[in-house]
Amino acid sequence: MRKLFCAFLCALMVIPNAFGIELSLKDAVDKIVAESNDVKKADANLKKAKAQLDTINANRWMSIESTLSYMNLIDPKHPTSSKGITIPSEIGAILEHSPIQFGEIPDNIFMAGVQVTQPIYTFGKIGNAVDAMHDAIDMSKSAKELTLREVKYAAANLYWTAKMTDEIVAASEKNLKNARAAKKKLTAAGRANRSNLIKIESDIAIKEINLSDAMFDRDTAYSMLKIMAGIDETEEVVLTDNFPDKFEVINVKELKSNPQWDIYQKQVKMYESNARSKRAGGYPTLAAVGAYDYYSLGTDVGNIFSKEGSQSAYVGLALKVPLFSGGLHSANATIEAMNAEAAHQELDKSKKLIRHEYNTAVRKYKHLCDDLGKLKDAHNLAQKAYDVSVNRFAAGQTSAIELSDVSGALYQMDMALISAKYNILMAGESVKKLGE
Repeated sequence: MRKLFCAFLCALMVIPNAFGIELSLKDAVDKIVAESNDVKKADANLKKAKAQLDTINANRWMSIESTLSYMNLIDPKHPTSSKGITIPSEIGAILEHSPIQFGEIPDNIFMAGVQVTQPIYTFGKIGNAVDAMHDAIDMSKSAKELTLREVKYAAANLYWTAKMTDEIVAASEKNLKNARAAKKKLTAAGRANRSNLIKIESDIAIKEINLSDAMFDRDTAYSMLKIMAGIDETEEVVLTDNFPDKFEVINVKELKSNPQWDIYQKQVKMYESNARSKRAGGYPTLAAVGAYDYYSLGTDVGNIFSKEGSQSAYVGLALKVPLFSGGLHSANATIEAMNAEAAHQELDKSKKLIRHEYNTAVRKYKHLCDDLGKLKDAHNLAQKAYDVSVNRFAAGQTSAIELSDVSGALYQMDMALISAKYNILMAGESVKKLGE
């Protein structure tokens, strides 16, 4: 009884995976976006730009530096002596008769100090650099949005390509089944002449190859979809969204914004701010300064800390004025200004091209939707022609050659209908990518 219960539990655990992973278009897009290296790279670039803003903002605040030093004066004539500095005998004789009392010269020196600098006014060097980095952050955000759109479009392409291969496999199986049914009717009627049999056998062989190729393409499409979505390749995947029979009308709006345009617009502003910042490098810098220093002297290491040392401190203003740089600041400003001009030209070019691409995608979507109705009518006629030909063939009123031609025409219409639906879907995805 216990073994039976365990087997039942195992069966319950296996059944949910027996039919594979159900994957809608939205699920596929979400998975592919989550796995995308390009999106992760865009996130890293955005974080990098924010960190660069912090480094530039740091120039606005005070800087505090501390120094600690210890020195032991060494007599160059006796560097290994532990007595430090010695007084020459000639100088010593003079000092003995001097009214000034000289003690032993201290050769151990300890110094400690703190320096504080706070920029007050930099004539735009820091402010413009900060503005430029804000524009760089906005550029990174727009670049991430652009990357997301491209990845979502690619994800939809992978999904509908895989779905299209399913449809092609189904159409190829139906085509092969029809050919085998025709052979069966021919042999069952007892009128299987040699030419008809050869023609039908040839058609069957070709259609078997078509089916094999379609299945290979399907496996390849599904494999790529699994890789990009982070799904194990051994997992079975079932695509739950089907090609629609009817397509929605797109509400066309004038294209007024696009992430690519935002990138170039912010790039222009960034270069202009950089140009002002570089030019301000030739202007003065006003800063508040302050310092505190402590130092102590002694004849050995121990007594430099055993007595009170000397102290000094100051506060004030410092004006740093660049006098000559050989035109460096002006040249750097010109470089940034020309970068801004180049970005502006790229912006104008991008607006023309993307508007054209968007309008073309809209027209293509409408054109394909209009043609779809006509294509369906043609497909229905091809199906009727095939049905008539099958009945005539069964009655011995037509040859296998005519049946093969009609069957091939129906198969081509099947392929055309599948391709048309795929193209309409991808045209709609192009409109979303460019115009959202």
